[in-house]
Amino acid sequence: MNAGGSESPGTAARLPGGISLAPGVSIDENRLRLQYARSSGPGGQNVNKVNTKAELWVPIAAMIGLTETARLRLAKLAGHRLTLAGEIHIAADNHSRQEANRNEAFDRLRELIVQSLHEPKRRRKTKPSKGAKRRRLDEKKRRGDVKAKRRYSDGD
Repeated sequence: MNAGGSESPGTAARLPGGISLAPGVSIDENRLRLQYARSSGPGGQNVNKVNTKAELWVPIAAMIGLTETARLRLAKLAGHRLTLAGEIHIAADNHSRQEANRNEAFDRLRELIVQSLHEPKRRRKTKPSKGAKRRRLDEKKRRGDVKAKRRYSDGD
């Protein structure tokens, strides 16, 4: 970790081989990059002198335990947070404490990973039944007859 010293990475569990990011997904601690900066917005006198904003960079390729399809889903879910280097960049500055912002950054990353692990069901093409087609056409005919009866005719 850079610029963070020996601080623990949020609420993520430490494993012998690295840090657990989500169930079954981990990363080597040396591959994470965590930096702190001055947060924007209101905050009184502290806002200009305390680095509370947490920024986290995590390379997708370095994550252990993700299938290739999960990696692709993760990259798609990351959207604008994905850098050209293939890292997910998450910035958190909602809280006034550095530790709370670091935890929030890891929580956001965990949410993304859990979403990417969920494999969506394949959509099966379906066709309306013959009865459904017949009912739809019958209803169209009925509506057309109702509207036709409303029309003005010369015979009335």
